[in-house]
Amino acid sequence: MAYKDFFSDKDFHFINEPENSKSNYWLNSIILKDQLQRDMFLEETNFKGIATRPVWSLMNKSIIFKNSQSDELKNAEWLEKRIVNLPSSVNSL
Repeated sequence: MAYKDFFSDKDFHFINEPENSKSNYWLNSIILKDQLQRDMFLEETNFKGIATRPVWSLMNKSIIFKNSQSDELKNAEWLEKRIVNLPSSVNSL
């Protein structure tokens, strides 16, 4: 897989399919070390015409669910600050 190979020697973690699973790799993502690195990566790739996007915001942060019950989401919030979704096509724009 091209993304997996490309990111193998980079300071990012490519999200692979779990053991005993088979992914169609429709959505490819990487995890960066922190939000600053994520934001810099997004800025540079988009400037170069590569349509990368941050992972979706957590549902409890949307207006419709702002008053809904929510437990501590420490791990989800950690990931939200670090995950970048990569284009699924070479025609990214």
